[in-house]
Amino acid sequence: MAKQKFKTEVNQLLDLLIHSLYSHPEIFLRELVSNSSDAMDKLKYLTLTDDNFKNLEFDPRIDIEIDEVNHKTLKISDSGIGMNKDDLVDSLGTIARSGTKNFLSNLTGDAKKDSNLIGQFGVGFYSIFMVADKAEVITKKAGEDQAWKWTSDGKTGFSITEAEKEGHGTDVILHLNDQGRELDSQYEIKNITKKYSNHIAFPIFLHYEKTEWEGEGDDRTSKQVPTTEQINSASALWRRNKSEISEEEYNEFYKSVADAWDEPMMTVHTKAEGTMEYTTLFYVPKTAPMDMFQADYKPGVKLYVRRVFITDDDKELMPTYLRFVKGVIDSEDLPLNVSRELLQKNKVLAGIKTASTKKMLSEFKKLSQDKEKYSEFIDQYNRPLKEGLYSDFSNKEALMELVRFKSTTEEGWVSLAEYKERMKDDQKAIYYIAGEREEQLRKSPLLEAYAKKGIEVLVMADEIDDMVMPMAGPYQEIELKAINKSNAADDLKDEEDEKKEKATEPVAKKIKEALGEAVKDVKVSSRLHESPCCIVADENDPSAQMRQMMAAMGQAGNLPELQPILEINPDHEMVTKLASTEDKQVIEDVSWVLLNQAMLLEGHELKDASDFAARLNRLVGGAL
Repeated sequence: MAKQKFKTEVNQLLDLLIHSLYSHPEIFLRELVSNSSDAMDKLKYLTLTDDNFKNLEFDPRIDIEIDEVNHKTLKISDSGIGMNKDDLVDSLGTIARSGTKNFLSNLTGDAKKDSNLIGQFGVGFYSIFMVADKAEVITKKAGEDQAWKWTSDGKTGFSITEAEKEGHGTDVILHLNDQGRELDSQYEIKNITKKYSNHIAFPIFLHYEKTEWEGEGDDRTSKQVPTTEQINSASALWRRNKSEISEEEYNEFYKSVADAWDEPMMTVHTKAEGTMEYTTLFYVPKTAPMDMFQADYKPGVKLYVRRVFITDDDKELMPTYLRFVKGVIDSEDLPLNVSRELLQKNKVLAGIKTASTKKMLSEFKKLSQDKEKYSEFIDQYNRPLKEGLYSDFSNKEALMELVRFKSTTEEGWVSLAEYKERMKDDQKAIYYIAGEREEQLRKSPLLEAYAKKGIEVLVMADEIDDMVMPMAGPYQEIELKAINKSNAADDLKDEEDEKKEKATEPVAKKIKEALGEAVKDVKVSSRLHESPCCIVADENDPSAQMRQMMAAMGQAGNLPELQPILEINPDHEMVTKLASTEDKQVIEDVSWVLLNQAMLLEGHELKDASDFAARLNRLVGGAL
């Protein structure tokens, strides 16, 4: 295969990886050992479940060979599943595949933040070019006869040629640069492995020349003796007792299992015994995964059965709204040959999923006792928790305690429990306003009466709020009411409002006649004090936010034409003056200006901006 050049964005990425993002060059060894471990996990599973591989000779191990004399090369070998030509092109030929441009577009310029993106976009292998001027990958796929060799300098491109190799697996040979030579010693390799890869469940052997001395005094001589030494514990970390595991070990395992470069926000290690026996080790990243809101997100939990790797791409292992959780599930009760189809129907796994979900929600509840730390958690994961309110009815009460909102009276995030404590004695509901932008919501005329009466309103600017909150139901028997729905203002009415409403009915009728089918109704408002008008949705109609969501999903054609309810302020000068005129043109112009300005304030686009301008100009001209 002729040498292929890297694309422009790949060159950018390699330069960034080598010179900017990696502050610790020894990371390359962690990446290669992790890849080897994954390759052996996959083959081990096949030898236990696939008749074509059951008789395959398989001795799972990783071997590292160093050159302590010349410090020119370093070799990492494994006996895993290996790769064929197509696998090489797919895995190594195109860095991060289609994600490369996406990776570059997400860079912030902050090296620490940017380094956390590396694992998510599958480009960790290329850290080898921090320590090597050239790399060769010689590999043979289990069950196939032909071996292949991938060669690259990490700058100009790569080539793939036929090669010779005795057994299945992969050898990575690095031709070291000056930085790499500093790491090419038994002392450095042992330390790096202990730090990053001690948890790897397969033995890692280091091959080096050991100095031995013979004789005594002046006759003493030395010789180099080839030595092989296992340098990791080779025990699955999650199977060990919590008391035996240090925080550093937990953190390093997290980096491996989550393709991360920082420490986790939370670590939850559970061992269950009884009717079901299983172990889980879950982590919550400090920063939400980049693909969290993409339909093709990468699941974060790996499934093992009695330490045998089964799958890392099953989205059924945890609820969708907990897709940000990383870690492992290791069951003692599942069969090794369980298929993907059976996994989805398996009662054992369903029980583990249910218990694990409750455990994580319980841990989030504990975290919420620390307001500062929980605020950091909510900044990242509030929206997926809200998804759980409509997708996980069995845990709805727990989720209602965990979600947080912004408020018109308080700084930062507030809970429904905190809102309830501050409610006025005669207050009938928990009030909220939902929309697209927080800043715009805080300026809404709809808030005026609530502010005057000292009633707190929750501000909800997540795009799913309009769909989630009506389905969430009451909180501890207290109804949640959207103030941009028509019936919410009924709670605010008093006798004075009812008198004003009756007196203003004639002008409301004038405006409705002028606007015709553009509005569902025109009502006298009890919630306005400064603004002349506002628009609200009928209780049974989709709100503006819901319309935008459906439009984004391509469902705009299924929505009825927008027909809001216009509420007018009986005390506002525009309304009182309109009541005293019979000029049809003025009535029509004022009515449309009232409607259009109310729609603009709620974030709607006007159908005919030129008509709005013409009417406004006529009114201003007449007033001068």
